[in-house]
Amino acid sequence: MKSKNGVRTNAFPFAHRNLRFLIQGFLIQSCVFLLLSSSAIIADESRPNVLLVCVDDLRPELRCFGAEYIHSPNIDRLASQGRRFARHYVQSPTCGASRYALLTGTYGGSSNNALFERAKSLLENPGRISPSMPAWFRQNGYTTVSVGKVSHHPGGRGGDRWDKSSVLELPDSWDRHLLTPGPWQDPRGWMHGLANGEIRNDETREDGTISMHVMQSTEGPDSIYPDGVSIDEALRQMDLVTAEKEKPFFLAVGILRPHLPFGAPAKYLQHYADTEMPPTAHPQKPKGKTTWHKSGEFYKYDRGGRDPNTDAEYAIEVRKHYAACVSYADAQVGKLMDRLRTTGADKNTIVVLWGDHGWHLGEHAIWGKHALFEESLHSPLIISYPEIAQGGEPTNAMVETLDIFPTLCELTGLPTPDFVDGVSLKPILDDPKSAGHPAFSYFRSAKTIRTETHRLIRHKNGHVELYDHGSAAKETENIASENSLLVETLSNQLDARLD
Repeated sequence: MKSKNGVRTNAFPFAHRNLRFLIQGFLIQSCVFLLLSSSAIIADESRPNVLLVCVDDLRPELRCFGAEYIHSPNIDRLASQGRRFARHYVQSPTCGASRYALLTGTYGGSSNNALFERAKSLLENPGRISPSMPAWFRQNGYTTVSVGKVSHHPGGRGGDRWDKSSVLELPDSWDRHLLTPGPWQDPRGWMHGLANGEIRNDETREDGTISMHVMQSTEGPDSIYPDGVSIDEALRQMDLVTAEKEKPFFLAVGILRPHLPFGAPAKYLQHYADTEMPPTAHPQKPKGKTTWHKSGEFYKYDRGGRDPNTDAEYAIEVRKHYAACVSYADAQVGKLMDRLRTTGADKNTIVVLWGDHGWHLGEHAIWGKHALFEESLHSPLIISYPEIAQGGEPTNAMVETLDIFPTLCELTGLPTPDFVDGVSLKPILDDPKSAGHPAFSYFRSAKTIRTETHRLIRHKNGHVELYDHGSAAKETENIASENSLLVETLSNQLDARLD
């Protein structure tokens, strides 16, 4: 946490930091905002490159995370070389707010427009807003490029079709911020596209649904769906940045699937034709006040009148289409990693694969995100680089998305800015048995803390949920009323961290 003058203190018990970076952070504090308008520092070309891969709506539904029925060979290979964080939690179960935390290294901003709100504040108060993570790398001599959905809007602009606004979601951050929409015409069409240029029409029918089907499997190459076109642009950009030998690169690539609608080339659904899907854990709607919701995003699509909460056969069909989208996303990761090896840049590149939040596939009778249950907040994180110690060894240390910014600073030798709210994961990358820390998240009118053993959720009106992860009930039995001391302890930690 920070004192009134903005200097980080050690009042937050697990916010430890390497002493060298504490001193550096203090020395650079007074010049952070000056750097926004100054020319870039001359790069040390021996510094590692960074490849950041952001995957939308990806829960830990991967073979390397224990889902044996999932076909994900490329991400599994990355995990076998790096560090798989089995207990990584995002700050918010919605795309924009989660990416806000990733790209700014700070708590705050609970809506999908959080980055635009920050950008407008930067225009109104130039020099008073901390630089984003890519801006920090750019100021320190990196070429920064974004392709696909990295910030909330693919391509980083607003406007009716997300391609006209002069306000960028991340000002001063990217040398190039790109989205190739292909036959989907514009970023908004690309974001909700199905095969061969089909674009979602948001006009609703009498029953409240739209005409686009919630899932689809069409024969053809990867390029008939949005990610196939976008990843080709990402490969082109990788060729450009790896050819630029004078400067290291920070290349961020956003992969759309498995975001709704669940559409992928038919070859990926074939992996699951004969797969027996495991049963869904605790599929009942929770009792009492929780952050449960009606899965409005999912039910908005055409489902042919079927409901996965009451139709078990249809639920399996939906889950298999989600799995097909995961395999499709995995194939795009494979293309990126193959091209990185072809260029030779893999020998000096840090690769981060990050899921922007989880996704319920029927748990708690939810088909979507937007809740503060485990399924919405738990997502995959893998960090890999050539010199990593004990490569392939996973860690059970609990970590947050906020930790990625300071981790990349330490791994690349850049100073860690004092404004970031996370801590470097370098100790866990050096030793997978190193300790982690509690994770904090928020959405709308509720906040939560996840510890090694419990989750506490506190609503704005004072209502509290407490769940014991050491019990078979997990997040289905609220034990707050009989554990007042633990509620008070965790609530105090929540306040100390988020307020």
